Amino acid sequence: MKLNQHIKKIFTISLWLVLGAGVTVLLIAAIRIKREKICKGYEIDIRGGGDGQWFIDKTDVVAMLTINGKETLTGKRTREFELQKMEARLERDQWVKDAELFFDNNQVLQVKITERKPVARVITINGSGFYIDSSCDRLPLSDKISARVPVFTGFPSDKPLLKKIDRLLLREIKNVSVYIINDPFWMAQVSQVDITPKRNFEMIPTIGNHIIEFGNGDNCEQKFNRLFIFYRQVLSKTGMEKYARINVQYEKQIVGVRNNFLSKTDSLRFKKSIEYLIASSQKADSVKRDSLAAKQITNDILGSQTRIQNSKSNQTELAAQAIRATNKDISAQSSSMKDQPSETSVPMKNHQTNPKPLKQPKAVMERRN
Repeated sequence: MKLNQHIKKIFTISLWLVLGAGVTVLLIAAIRIKREKICKGYEIDIRGGGDGQWFIDKTDVVAMLTINGKETLTGKRTREFELQKMEARLERDQWVKDAELFFDNNQVLQVKITERKPVARVITINGSGFYIDSSCDRLPLSDKISARVPVFTGFPSDKPLLKKIDRLLLREIKNVSVYIINDPFWMAQVSQVDITPKRNFEMIPTIGNHIIEFGNGDNCEQKFNRLFIFYRQVLSKTGMEKYARINVQYEKQIVGVRNNFLSKTDSLRFKKSIEYLIASSQKADSVKRDSLAAKQITNDILGSQTRIQNSKSNQTELAAQAIRATNKDISAQSSSMKDQPSETSVPMKNHQTNPKPLKQPKAVMERRN
């Protein structure tokens, strides 16, 4: 008895080993066959750029993949592609945040590129410039396009390796710039941001001759809210022409320095321009909210239509099942009636009497008023 159990155990283990070896052989064969196939082409997908602006295009990607035409892609065996090295080659470009390469089932090389998105343009005290992204990584300026982002001037260093204090300043620049980008009013009103020797920010507005003393990059939302409230209250009461500088860096207060050199005509023109800018930004926000609401309504309608269609399909199926069941019952009753003997052998016509003619109903016409 024990010998039989031992033999059975050995047989089971052997069977699993054979199955495992077979699966391994099949996988290796499939991988080998796939590696021997020929690349039929490539598709490049670039994502991450803002406002449809791309700092690298498909031509740049092909040049990096082929090492400026020294290598070929189409017609090459897939096993000859060193995908990891090709990904690393793409990611060495400063504008490439992430690269992913793989072959699909049709042996087409899929190239997925995620581009870095600039959030600010920085100009140093020496005149050189660069972009920064949301990670505060520096990106080179491009000859192809110019990103529509806030401009910061007077950055104290253009060295490859920045000091800690300069890295902190870059982070403050990123915070201020991201807030400006996300607000239509300030994106239109802030023309330029200057960095003072004390590493504070002074904003030059698009409309008006005043300077906004913003301070450092902390508490951006509170400072911009105070400044916006000041704009609206001054416009409705005293007029902006009385102020040359507006300081919002102090918590819960705004300090204004008077200006006595603007004419009344300039004051009225400035007032109308600011009112128009506020109305335009509010309209942009309203359009954005309406767009989001419309998208949500569309999704709800599509979801409702899908549920209605599913409900109709279910009802149709239930009705069909009921009809099939009824037909089955009728067929069963008919077959059972055929099997039963007839109650009378006399034809029905011998027992029929002359039926009385039915009276035809009179047509009733509706009286028209």
